[in-house]
Amino acid sequence: MDTRRALLDALAADDSPVSGPALAESLGVSRAAVWKAVEGLREEGFAVESTPEGYVAPDDPGYSGPGIAFGLDAPYSVEYRGRIGSTNERARELAGDGKSDVAVVADEQTGSRGRLDREWVAPSGGVWLSVLTRPDVPTARAPLFTLAAAVATTDAARHAGVDARIKWPNDVLVGDEADEADESDADNADPTGRGGRKLAGILTEMEGEADRVGWLVVGVGVNANIDPETLPAGATSLSAQRGAPVDRRRFAATLLERYAELTASSGALDGVLPAWRDRASTLGRRVRVDTADGVVEGTAVDVAEPGALVVDTDEGRRRVHAGDCEHLRDAE
Repeated sequence: MDTRRALLDALAADDSPVSGPALAESLGVSRAAVWKAVEGLREEGFAVESTPEGYVAPDDPGYSGPGIAFGLDAPYSVEYRGRIGSTNERARELAGDGKSDVAVVADEQTGSRGRLDREWVAPSGGVWLSVLTRPDVPTARAPLFTLAAAVATTDAARHAGVDARIKWPNDVLVGDEADEADESDADNADPTGRGGRKLAGILTEMEGEADRVGWLVVGVGVNANIDPETLPAGATSLSAQRGAPVDRRRFAATLLERYAELTASSGALDGVLPAWRDRASTLGRRVRVDTADGVVEGTAVDVAEPGALVVDTDEGRRRVHAGDCEHLRDAE
């Protein structure tokens, strides 16, 4: 384990000051290595305090690599960038270098994109991150990681006090259909009538053999502390919904911890679909899905392994594995 991460874990485990000699002994390194790790953390924005009794972690670790890693109960190292073209692109570079279990986090992205190469606005103040893993699963189960990321993002939003839900397959929304939502609530009303205001989106990329995943990158973009007036129509942010800024460090850590829990093993993946169903706004809705083979319209009744939307249409039941889903208003 990296000395700095080990030092963070040691400080997180003890509320009282920890001396340099005690840290050196517990980490199995020299006192010089401890000092070097402390200085490295400080350079990255994690202000470790020195007291006569020892080292103390800051009360507010801040939104940085070490800050997010502090107390993080997930098996990821954190690479933080203040400004980057794309966290997914950086994660792919790390995959090419043989890396794994890395969360790339940025304060701002300048070249981000969403599904179907749509533009994704990613200014400073959001939570923009990509998780690189090498899961030992068949490629057929890869879509479950996208659904797991949607669940993790929704849970992190709810933990922050925002009642988010998922629109198939991976949009995290706030609010509901206008026929069920209070249309007088400007923050929750859906100007498009398509399922709610968009809070977050997810983009998954992978490489592998025919029957096995080589590496997988799940990119998550969350409108955290962003003025909705600067976002595309139909989008909102955590801060707008809460009426106050969100702690981005805690939000990112909660998201990463939940994602790690859902994807820890093949057995853990079995719990993704039930969790997704419990948080879905799409099931029970009339939907129109644009697919490569044409439009599928009907009532969404279920999501099936590995993430296909099950739709009851006038011609019978259909399974849709990929497409652009639109929520429709039910007929009166």
